[in-house]
Amino acid sequence: MRGSLGEKLGEGFFADVHAWAPGQVLKLFKAGFPQRLSWHEARMTRAAFTAGAPAPQVFDEVTLEGRFGIVMSRLDGPTLLHLSRTGAMTPRQVGSILAALAISVHRTPPPAKVLFLRDWMDHSLRSAGGRIPEQIANGILPLIEHLSPEDGLCHGDLHPGNVIMTPDGPRLIDWTGMVRAPAAFDLGVCHILLSEIAPELVDDPKRPRGVNAAVQSEYARLAGTSAAALTAAIEPYLPIVCVLALLGPAPSPAQRERLIRRVEAALRSED
Repeated sequence: MRGSLGEKLGEGFFADVHAWAPGQVLKLFKAGFPQRLSWHEARMTRAAFTAGAPAPQVFDEVTLEGRFGIVMSRLDGPTLLHLSRTGAMTPRQVGSILAALAISVHRTPPPAKVLFLRDWMDHSLRSAGGRIPEQIANGILPLIEHLSPEDGLCHGDLHPGNVIMTPDGPRLIDWTGMVRAPAAFDLGVCHILLSEIAPELVDDPKRPRGVNAAVQSEYARLAGTSAAALTAAIEPYLPIVCVLALLGPAPSPAQRERLIRRVEAALRSED
């Protein structure tokens, strides 16, 4: 079904979302966004949906006035972030939904085309353009290799802004960072985003930290493990998550300095 560019439904760092055709939206990437990454997101979202993960369906890829776009199923409903900010859901409720979604992703067999964490990091560093200090770029890949992560599927960007509460249940969007890695990596991403980065961007820092605490607690319950064991499993992956955070949307100077110090400390402890 060929659609046409309709009203703007949402906007993110790198793309706008427009109505396209009945039951469909167009995620239209902004001018200057690397096309290889937008192609990658299309492939990963399609692979996630086909594998049975809670992802939107990809119907087509289009180019409008030089901008690449992905035609996907329309997911109607508020984001978990909106429900959290307005108080419509408590941090515990939001965290429980995130934990259940994470379990669903982690129990999905990883598609063969999804990169392993080490390969994804290597590719990201090669494209970093000098944004990562040399000693970190040289040290983080051996750290990943030392961990020898088990094979599993991770979303790679798990937070309330990437969850849409549809009439058919919660769905995850933005699958660009999907990798093959242990569940601890995904939970580490959630931890850094909600407990260290988001608190500086919101009016109530306790809210995202409360969501993170609920995610970890509920995930441990669903996985049949203890909170202490889950924390111990996550800890080695936090420096890796910090490097990926440095490669994402520009952190504040203070955040960047903290992330760098944290990774450098972890790498020194490996020497």
